[in-house]
Amino acid sequence: MARGERWAAHWARFLDRRAARRAVRRGRPAPLVGIPEPRLLGRVDQGRRMLEGRFLLGGAAIEAPGAAIWDVAAEEGPARDAAQGFLWLDDLAALGGEAARGRAQDWTFRWIDAAGRGRGPGWTVPLTARRVIRWIDHAPFLLQGRGAEDEARFFRLLVAQVHFLAQRWPAGPAGLPRIEALAAIVYAGLALQGQDGMAGPALAALAQESMRQVDAGGGLASRNPEDLLQVLTLLNRAVLAAAEADRAVPEPVTAAIHRIVPALRTLRHSDGALARFHGGGRGNEGRLDHALAAAGRRGARAEAAAMGFRRLSGGRTTLIVDAAPPPIGLASAEGHASTLAFELTSARRPLIVNCGSGRTFGRDWRRAGRATPSHSTLGIDGVSSARLAPEGTGNAAGWLAEGPGRVQAVSSDLGDGTRLELSHDGWRGSHGLTHARTLDLGSDGRALVGEDILTTLSDADAQRFDRVMQKTGMQGIAFSIRFHLHPDVEAELDTGGAAVLLHLVSGEDWLFQGEPGARLTLERSVYLESGRPRPRATQQVVLSGRTLAYATRMRWSLAKTHDTPDAVRDTAPMTTWDEDDA
Repeated sequence: MARGERWAAHWARFLDRRAARRAVRRGRPAPLVGIPEPRLLGRVDQGRRMLEGRFLLGGAAIEAPGAAIWDVAAEEGPARDAAQGFLWLDDLAALGGEAARGRAQDWTFRWIDAAGRGRGPGWTVPLTARRVIRWIDHAPFLLQGRGAEDEARFFRLLVAQVHFLAQRWPAGPAGLPRIEALAAIVYAGLALQGQDGMAGPALAALAQESMRQVDAGGGLASRNPEDLLQVLTLLNRAVLAAAEADRAVPEPVTAAIHRIVPALRTLRHSDGALARFHGGGRGNEGRLDHALAAAGRRGARAEAAAMGFRRLSGGRTTLIVDAAPPPIGLASAEGHASTLAFELTSARRPLIVNCGSGRTFGRDWRRAGRATPSHSTLGIDGVSSARLAPEGTGNAAGWLAEGPGRVQAVSSDLGDGTRLELSHDGWRGSHGLTHARTLDLGSDGRALVGEDILTTLSDADAQRFDRVMQKTGMQGIAFSIRFHLHPDVEAELDTGGAAVLLHLVSGEDWLFQGEPGARLTLERSVYLESGRPRPRATQQVVLSGRTLAYATRMRWSLAKTHDTPDAVRDTAPMTTWDEDDA
């Protein structure tokens, strides 16, 4: 971190601490106007594991039977942030029962003892916003059986945190964190007696942030589908709180919701999960459908494109492809070199995936997950389609730097299916090559036919290509087309090495075939998903070759080996995280 960055971070921490101390001095107990209905979806299995002393915090798996969460998440990092944001409270509340309640109450009041004077690492805008929402949602769970003194301490510090947010929210990171902070102020201001004076300004500010952050197509600059889902969830919450308090909702807030809903429907696979791109995961099970239903826009029809992604569907098959340049600037802090990569899901079963975000597994996994080889697309060996800014470049370190500037996507009706023609110029400057990809999905969803081309488009491209070829000793430029498989998919290379049989847990079988004569291999891969203690082992199908001319073409296909009756229900359970983590 550069000297200027260190100074800015130090100054921000100082202002946070000062605001926290002032807020605590101003805090007065303010009980709830009514009993809130919890709207956060926790995981019962995670709650049960915490009672057993098995913690999963910020991607870190920690076993410490009998220990408090503050003891196992004391070190700075994602685990501490997850603890300080009280994300674990959703899981204990979902589990319910005396044991879970006792643990949640003990840990909450230990936090109050430690941070009640405005001290500690939890006094930041993002962490305080998450904590405030959860304290209100789960207040009856946390206060049942506690005395009047504890109840007064709880509500005094809750009010103090809301005042802290009201003062410091503009200092929070732009985008999702500010929207979360403002939604928390609105929710708390209308849920706590005597605090409704904060709701009006927060609603007005939320309207402004909604206009800034949610573009005309309902997307975010980060192009992260999971972030978009979180924004919708927060805006839904603010609208509902305002409606219950007979408050008018600013039009920009409802307009943002109306733009987001069709976009999220486009980004929804047939199994109800989100496409995993640019740092986003699949989302907790059921959360996407819950948010869409809460938005009250059931009739909104998904368009073919949203936030730079294209969606093809046929029968029970969905395909979602990254069809736009990657995010840039600050919005690219979690961006991936995934241009033209796709994911494919058959009914309830993901088949072709991207490796996903490795940010919860440490720096090396995070960097690896962002590279082109971690995505289901063509890549020139050793060079991603977008490159990270090098270390030592100040605030830009870790942002995506060079990459595709021109990405084209055109869809057409084939009568018996849909064709998507795509291209990007991510290697034009370095190799003189443009990547073109054609995807044909049948209307019944039983077959996907693809074609990948590396080609020069001009004399200047050809000259640049010739220079690269000379550096290789005229041996050609190596490339690989990767198809990462979901861990639940069993893959078997046939004896002749010309095809790969893919077996889904649902009983479906798919057959992958490459261009005759092409090198087809089945290799190791990983599946990176937040909420798990470590990466999961899986496999990838790889077509590889070398481009020796100004145009190189590689065809491939993926097809069901037999029909799947529509009446057959897929009842096989999804794999749990402690069965097959790598």
